[in-house]
Amino acid sequence: MNQQLKTILLTVLTLSLFTIALVELSGVSSTALFNKYEIGQGGSHVHDNEMILEDPDAKIKDMPRTSISFDDTKHDFGEITEGEKVKHAYHFTNSGKHPLLISRAIASCGCTVPSYPKEPIPPGGEGEIMVEFNSTNRVGTQRKNVLVYSNAQEESISIGFIVDVKEK
Repeated sequence: MNQQLKTILLTVLTLSLFTIALVELSGVSSTALFNKYEIGQGGSHVHDNEMILEDPDAKIKDMPRTSISFDDTKHDFGEITEGEKVKHAYHFTNSGKHPLLISRAIASCGCTVPSYPKEPIPPGGEGEIMVEFNSTNRVGTQRKNVLVYSNAQEESISIGFIVDVKEK
């Protein structure tokens, strides 16, 4: 192999590794990329007795639109020690005139796990989306988001948090 070809291949390899490191450090996972472009299943996985549907939004497609109001959509956990697991409940109200059904809640990273009510919330009813963050191997400032899909006027709503993870 000549020197010029070796240099080109080494440059391509270095740029590829840099890109992968940047994606990992930024908290963007394959799941988030798949969700953004709505292709395939991405890095989907099943949680306690959940089934992956071909089209998770099929249930809400023909439902009348309603409104959802969150008490807060951003939370600051402050400073925690690496390895700790923290949770926050994002409280919401169905502020519309029709039942509210959340079809899915997808985290931007595998270190963040959302849980949400599976039954319809009646008009005026309340609920919460619980988000748990596992700080293992996540030292530094972390910003994570969860996209909530429902039959609300907005196709998806982003809720999220920031946390400063200190080394043990």
